[in-house]
Amino acid sequence: MDLERKVTCHLSRIMGEKRLKISIVSRDTGINRGTITRLYYDEAERVELDVIGKLCTYLEVEIQELFEIQKSQ
Repeated sequence: MDLERKVTCHLSRIMGEKRLKISIVSRDTGINRGTITRLYYDEAERVELDVIGKLCTYLEVEIQELFEIQKSQ
């Protein structure tokens, strides 16, 4: 069984398409700016479920649009 997979976050692409800034998303959602920054740069190692829910609701996307599981190469 191949457990070597990477979860990729597409927050930067989605925010770019919607022309949103990290500070605006943080203010509007109440999510810590550092958390959004780590997700934006795809550097987060863990994310609380409530944060994922807030981002999906705010950005009007489904979870599979925000995150993708990729096989390691």
